[in-house]
Amino acid sequence: MENFKVTLDRIEDCTAVLLLRDDESIKIDVPLFLLPRESKEGDILNVSIERDVQETEAAKERVSALLEKLKNKNKGAE
Repeated sequence: MENFKVTLDRIEDCTAVLLLRDDESIKIDVPLFLLPRESKEGDILNVSIERDVQETEAAKERVSALLEKLKNKNKGAE
């Protein structure tokens, strides 16, 4: 899991502009609804990102099943 801190630099319409604390030249735009409700400009936020292996595998399986279904459908049309 990767954790990092950002500063809520500003809010533009429904978008929050976040600056990476370690390198404030890196800007991240996120929908405002993803932030805690009480967030305001100048706040420091903790961000956590982790890879969801189970969900990734499930998505791959769904795509494979759909592709197989399409291949079989095309074979029947020949």
